[in-house]
Amino acid sequence: MKTVVITGSARGFGLEMLKIFRRYNFNCVICDVNDNEIENAYKLLNEMKYDGIVLKYHCDVTKKESLIKMIDDVINNTKTIDIWINNAGVNQSDKYIWELDENTINKLIDIDLKGTIISSNAIIPYMLKQGFGAIYNVEGHGSNDAKIPKLTLYGTAKRGVTYFTESLAKELMDKKILVGKITPGIMLTNFVKTSLGDGEKIEMTEKNKRIYNILGDYPETIAKYIVPKVINNCYTNVKFAWLTNTRAFKRFIKALFVKRDIFK
Repeated sequence: MKTVVITGSARGFGLEMLKIFRRYNFNCVICDVNDNEIENAYKLLNEMKYDGIVLKYHCDVTKKESLIKMIDDVINNTKTIDIWINNAGVNQSDKYIWELDENTINKLIDIDLKGTIISSNAIIPYMLKQGFGAIYNVEGHGSNDAKIPKLTLYGTAKRGVTYFTESLAKELMDKKILVGKITPGIMLTNFVKTSLGDGEKIEMTEKNKRIYNILGDYPETIAKYIVPKVINNCYTNVKFAWLTNTRAFKRFIKALFVKRDIFK
């Protein structure tokens, strides 16, 4: 039986992906820092009557010792870790770069960029030892080199994730470990409403709301599309994208005739 670990998976896109993996009878590992959300996710996944076990961990992706402790316990319970998804991330405050304090800068870079690097650094030796595995990193705004004011810090971190993922795929090309990118596009989750996890509330502008109503989707919709592709993938340096240029173009055309309100 295969095992998947998803960081930042107590809610949002991470949890929705775990729910799909659960339906495919994977052992599912919740990895997060919000204890209440961890318990809620654990209960929800266990209520789904499929094969495989559910494991839960309070794990900080910015601390390698926390990751190693979790990985060791998962291996003891499941023997292998087949798929690892670096999904943990936080949003920045709706501010220009010079308005952000040093703590905000450090925390966002630590979680969104360094967390992906440290997590990969922690799991790769285990996958090398078992002789197989797959690592997928979740992209975000900035990964496609787009620039939007007041998202400079977040975009910089995610652009770094893209470079890291592509370079890591080359480093592991001959090691039987697949590496890929997951590009979910625009999702309506708690992520867009608060900065730094559960920090400062972010008030969405009317312009951004219009964009979300045209291009946005719920995380469960995107997870249903992405997870089967991850499970069936046999190639490295791949990219699984939900909001493709074609899909976006069709959405803008449709918006001329049909109005959506995703916030309902």
